[in-house]
Parts: sequence; structure tokens; C-alpha cells
Amino acid sequence: MEILIGVIILALILLLVYISILNKLSRAQVKIDEAESGIDVALTKRYDVLTKQLDIVKGYAKHESETIEKVIELRRGMPIEEKSAALAQMNDMQKSINVVAEAYPELRSSENFKSLQASVNDTEEHLQAARRAYNANVSAYNQMIVVFPSSIVANLKGLTKRDFFVAEETKR
Repeated sequence: MEILIGVIILALILLLVYISILNKLSRAQVKIDEAESGIDVALTKRYDVLTKQLDIVKGYAKHESETIEKVIELRRGMPIEEKSAALAQMNDMQKSINVVAEAYPELRSSENFKSLQASVNDTEEHLQAARRAYNANVSAYNQMIVVFPSSIVANLKGLTKRDFFVAEETKR
């Protein structure tokens, strides 16, 4: 009888540990999703600012609207790996805008353009912070799923490592 009680208590303890670890892993996944949403928000803000900036630049010079359309398509429902590609395209768009602005000194002195340049800088800072938060959450989660005893629960649930948001090849 005492052995049966001991087995039941041990089973309950193991069940509670399993549930606790599963809850920690679930919270970590939610944090990653939240951080990824932060990247989406920053990318959307960056896109909006670049679009406004491009509209001003278009008043001074004709520019490819095709680039914007590509970025719009890339931005919709993409996994984290593809967000890097969209980010690269937005970087190219920003470079193009800067080249046109250099060719038109009166554009650079425009208050609207100056204001948008400040917004771009602010957006870049938010985007970097969102990427850091995402990578920190991914790191914590990835560590949880490889460390004992949470690795047992992760394997039972079929959880796998998440990808980090990596720098573009050209920026390395």
C-alpha cells in the first residue's frame, strides 16, 4: 500500500513538472510571436515612411514604382526568413531615395523631406530593437528545448528550434 501511494505521488510530481515545463515553453513561443509582430510593426512603419518619402521624391524625379509593389507583396504573411529579403529591398529603396535626394539639393532642404528622414532614423532604431527582442526570445526558447528536462517535453511535443533574424549578407 505504501509503495502504491509513493508511485501515485511520484506520478503526480512528474505530471506537475511536465505541465510546468510545457507552460514555460508555451509562454516562450508566445513571446517569440509577440517579438515577430514587433518586427512586422517596425517594417510596416518603415514601409509607410519610405512610401511617403518616395512620394515627395517623385515630385522631383520619376522613380520605379515597381520596387514598392514588390515590397508590398513581400510584406504580406511571410516567415521570418523572408522578412530579411523584404528588409533588403527596403534598404535598396532607401538608397535610391537618397541618391535622388542628393541630385536635388532643394529636395534635401524641404521640411517634409527632413521630417521624413528623421522618421526613417527613428524607425530604424525601432526595427533594430524589435530584432534584438525577437532574437533574445528565440535564444531563450531554443535553450529551453535543448536543456534537460525541458528537452524531454519539447521532444514529446515535437517542438523544434526557431530561426534567428539574421543580418543581411552585405551588412556582415
